[in-house]
Amino acid sequence: MRTANLKRKTAETDISLSLNLDGTGNAKIESGVGFLDHMLTLFAKHGRFDLALSCKGDTNVDDHHSVEDIGILLGQAFAQALGDKKGIVRYGSCILPMDEALILSAVDLSGRGYLGYELKIPTEKVGDFDTELVAEFWMAFVRNANLTLHIRMPAGSNSHHIIEGAFKSVARSLRAAVAIDPAAAEEIPSTKGVL
Repeated sequence: MRTANLKRKTAETDISLSLNLDGTGNAKIESGVGFLDHMLTLFAKHGRFDLALSCKGDTNVDDHHSVEDIGILLGQAFAQALGDKKGIVRYGSCILPMDEALILSAVDLSGRGYLGYELKIPTEKVGDFDTELVAEFWMAFVRNANLTLHIRMPAGSNSHHIIEGAFKSVARSLRAAVAIDPAAAEEIPSTKGVL
C-alpha cells in the first residue's frame, strides 16, 4: 500500500493527514479554509487519491499559515507514500478546460523540488480566500514532495475557474505520474538508478 499518515503541529497550525495514492477519490477535508476544502476535495477526486485532512489553524490572523502548512504536509505525504518510486511512470501532464479557462500542468517525480507557476488570477480574492495563497500552496507542496511541477494558463478570466482548473489539472498529472508502469514495475525510472 502506498500510503502516508502524518501530523504537523506548530504554534500556528495543528494538522493530521492521511493519503492513499491507490484510492478511489474519497475525501474528508476540514482545513478551516472553505475554498481550500473545495479544492482539495476535487484534487482527491480527480487524482483518485483517498485523502483525509483536519487542520486547526490561526485563521483569526489569516489563512496563510494553514494553506502553506497543509501544502507542506501534503507534499511530505506524497514523498513518503511514493517511497523509492520503483515502478512509477514518473511523468504526467494534463491540458484541462474549465469553461473559459484552459490550464496546462506537467509533473516530474524527479526528486528535485521546482515550481514553474504562471497563473494570472485576475482578482485578489475568491470569496474570503486570498488568491495569492494558491502559489504559496503549490510552492510548499513541490518543495516537500521533491517534484517538478509546471502550471500554465493559456486562457482564463474567472478566478474560481482558473484555480479550480489548476487543482484538477495537477491532480490528473499526478495521477498519471504516480501510476505503476506494468512493463517496468521493478525498475526505478531513471538512468541514475535512483530518484
